[in-house]
Amino acid sequence: MWLKLILFGIVAVVIYRAFGGKVPLVDRPQNAQDASEGDTLVPCDTCGTYVTLDESIVVAKKHYCSKECLPA
Repeated sequence: MWLKLILFGIVAVVIYRAFGGKVPLVDRPQNAQDASEGDTLVPCDTCGTYVTLDESIVVAKKHYCSKECLPA
């Protein structure tokens, strides 16, 4: 019985160390600081297509998906 308990403790410590001393949480909500801005989707003001914030073209605080959608 004691041997099983000691082995379980050793395995638990090894697994804990393998994750860098942090226990991963499955459904941890991301706050604004955790999410990178490149993953944020924004709609094109002309056609409504969603593009990432990094790929969008910003003119006068409006986002566009491509040069074709830019206002003339």
